[in-house]
Amino acid sequence: MLQPISGYHRDDENHWVAQLACGHNQHVRHDPPWQNRLWVTTAEGRARMLGHKLDCRKCDEGAPVDERPDEQPREDC
Repeated sequence: MLQPISGYHRDDENHWVAQLACGHNQHVRHDPPWQNRLWVTTAEGRARMLGHKLDCRKCDEGAPVDERPDEQPREDC
């Protein structure tokens, strides 16, 4: 299910994680040649991708929403 990016945070290993509007999180690593996401390496690139839709497999599976730094857990999507 396609869900728009609504924000970002870093995980415990300092990797960027997209926060999706559905309440799920998804890593957005720039790790060539496997993942080519140069946009995630700059604040401008990340800002430009806000609203861009990513395929959320957690929604497809009916998974509960993810916890996010400094946020209270939300209802399931």
